[in-house]
Amino acid sequence: MIRKAKIADVVEIQSMLRDFAAEGALLPRSLSELYTTLRDMVVYEDETGRVAGCCGLHIIWSDLAEIRSLAVRKSARRHGIGGKLVQECIAEAKALGISKLFALTYAVEFFGHLGFKLVDKNLFPQKVWADCVHCPKFPNCDESALLLDIS
Repeated sequence: MIRKAKIADVVEIQSMLRDFAAEGALLPRSLSELYTTLRDMVVYEDETGRVAGCCGLHIIWSDLAEIRSLAVRKSARRHGIGGKLVQECIAEAKALGISKLFALTYAVEFFGHLGFKLVDKNLFPQKVWADCVHCPKFPNCDESALLLDIS
């Protein structure tokens, strides 16, 4: 089941994101950041009630939002959960009137299958100055930028 994240999910989300961060697949998120951006998050809850996946839709500008913090537990991978989480965020973006979504990622092929296209990171100056400047990899980002036009 995919649903909006709840306060009770934050510790599980952070744990899952920490595992991915340890693999170098994404950046870790602090509890403070997860609590303040909780409304951005959707989760996949497995049949036992455990959070087995998460994804965030973070609004950047009037026409632009970011797909971020996409993670699926190893035990739940290869069942289409990641794609369903992103599709849920795409649907929410459309409902909000957002016309473009982007992701900074190492999973280029995954996002490509969902219709995202490779673009230059410099298309997103708002992201760079709001978030990227705080990243330990800045300014030597090795992630790829992908864009999806949903207008």
